[in-house]
Amino acid sequence: MTMVSMRKSLAALAATGLMLGTIAVPASAQNRDPAYAAARASGQVGEKMDGYLGYVTPPAPTLRAVVEDINIKRKAVYAEKAQANKATVEEYALTSGCLLIAQTKPGEKYQAPDGSWQTRGNGPPLRDSRCP
Repeated sequence: MTMVSMRKSLAALAATGLMLGTIAVPASAQNRDPAYAAARASGQVGEKMDGYLGYVTPPAPTLRAVVEDINIKRKAVYAEKAQANKATVEEYALTSGCLLIAQTKPGEKYQAPDGSWQTRGNGPPLRDSRCP
């Protein structure tokens, strides 16, 4: 797949996901867990380029369990949506990662294209060149 066709595919996936309103696990489901909300607010976890949550600092076992549960749910949604849109899970997850990083709020952590953890400022986050 060429870079141009991959960008078109990712853009189509993003548009489909936005129309369906279900790119990832609904935010309300994630925000219900106080451990997740506290970890996100304190910068212990952040959004990764691959569409999953990652650990900025070594997690406690309880936080690890919460994040793993969210990531399992995300992967299930990605698999379902990817199949429905004739895409790979990885393509759908990357598109979701792009959108989830774009939706971070100032002060939240996210993974930059170089793999480093960044804190979102008032401007747009650094995003992968493959993002739609």
